[in-house]
Amino acid sequence: MNEPLASGYNASNRRIAAEVLPFIDAYISKKEQEIAEIEQMVERYEKRRLAEDRAYQSMSTLRRFLSGKKPDHHLAVEYIHFVKKPMEKVRELRMELENARAIQLGSAPGDMVSLPDDLARHLE
Repeated sequence: MNEPLASGYNASNRRIAAEVLPFIDAYISKKEQEIAEIEQMVERYEKRRLAEDRAYQSMSTLRRFLSGKKPDHHLAVEYIHFVKKPMEKVRELRMELENARAIQLGSAPGDMVSLPDDLARHLE
């Protein structure tokens, strides 16, 4: 029966390492690319914010008064949406990568390995 082995593992997620190792390489490269895309998105947001701030600061006093500035709580919500949550996702992805690399480096082709649920889902 499918009894839990450890956090995130099920007995049905045990596979022979030779079946899993080629898949893990593709899984790792896919996750690394996803991390790079998220980091680029965050970097683009930060550059845009700096450009907006510089443009606002370079305005004349009268123009600054007429154009207004985004309220601080709007900036905080933007920061949460465009930086904080994506970076939390990056941390989760890095943990998944660490688990996949541990399986990859710590198993011989004939070994039985227990896969985390997220990795087993991608394998099927």
